[in-house]
Amino acid sequence: MKSLADAFYDELRDALSAEKQLVKALPKMMKKASCEELTAAIEAHLTETEKHVERVEQAFEETGKAARAKTCEAMKGLIKEAEGMLQEDAEPAVKDAVIIACAQKVEHYEIATYGTLCTWAEALGYDKALKLLKQNIDEEETADKKLSEIAKTINKDALMAG
Repeated sequence: MKSLADAFYDELRDALSAEKQLVKALPKMMKKASCEELTAAIEAHLTETEKHVERVEQAFEETGKAARAKTCEAMKGLIKEAEGMLQEDAEPAVKDAVIIACAQKVEHYEIATYGTLCTWAEALGYDKALKLLKQNIDEEETADKKLSEIAKTINKDALMAG
C-alpha cells in the first residue's frame, strides 16, 4: 500500500465483502425477530443493503481496478457474534433487544467504514465514488436511528419479561 488510492481500493474491497456478508446474514436475523416493526425494519434494510453492494461496485470505477471483494474479517466477526447470541434461549422481547444490539454494532461499523471512504474519496477527487458512498452512509445512519427508535419499545417489553 503505497498511496491513499491504494488504501481506498483496499478499504472499498473490504466494504464490498461486508455488504455481501450482510445480504446473507440479515434474513437470518429477520427470522429470529418477533416484533413486526423490527422485522419490517430489517427487511427494509436488506433491500438497502442490496443497493449498497451495487453502489460500492460502482464506486470502484474511479479506481480503474476491478470490483473484487476482500474478506472483511470485522464483519465476519460481528455476524458470528450475532449468530451466537441468537442461538441463546431467550424471551421474545429480550431476543429482539439482542437483535437490535447486534444490528447496531454492524451499523456503527459500517458508518465508520463509509466515513473513512467518503473522506478518502473526497481527498482523491473521486467525485462519483463520494456521491455513491455518501448515499450508503446516509442510509446506514437512518437505519441506526430507526433501530434506536424501535429499541425504546422493545427494551421496555424486555424489562417486563421474566
